[in-house]
Amino acid sequence: MAPILWKDDDEPEPGDLIEIFRTGYKHWALYVGRGYIVHVAPPCELAQPSASSLMSVVCENAVIRKDLLWEVAGGDHYRVNNKLDSKYRPLPVNKIVREAERQVGREVPYSLATRNCEHFVTDLRYGCPESQQGSSALSLQVREAVGAGVAAAAVIIGVLSVIGYITSRNRQDRNKQ
Repeated sequence: MAPILWKDDDEPEPGDLIEIFRTGYKHWALYVGRGYIVHVAPPCELAQPSASSLMSVVCENAVIRKDLLWEVAGGDHYRVNNKLDSKYRPLPVNKIVREAERQVGREVPYSLATRNCEHFVTDLRYGCPESQQGSSALSLQVREAVGAGVAAAAVIIGVLSVIGYITSRNRQDRNKQ
């Protein structure tokens, strides 16, 4: 399936912010031209299409990557979203793209709440790291991801408890014989 670009099917321009709609969260990237984006991705997530945002909760570092937009988006919807243009004046395009390219390959600290992919790209475009996904009061998306992680951990603990109980009962039964 070909990627869908919302916003009247306009092609992104170098320096544009790209919002990729994942299940349960959004991944942000910066368009640098010729179909490529620069983005920050935790190694445990790899920013693959439909990658789990749960893994982002536990990652402390991320890698700045340059990838083809269509490969990162996969079948997920995406759009140009320079949402802070009315709040901040974008830096000159050549400076945005040059700085993005310079960052590729670096490993950087990562926090879903305070240093995520949206912070990274808004800092490149505006010189100001800002994220609606990572405010000091965790966003709904972050809370849902954390809640799902806690629920998954509870299930695992429950399964391990049942296995432990069954193993213990089997040992007791063998010792009685």
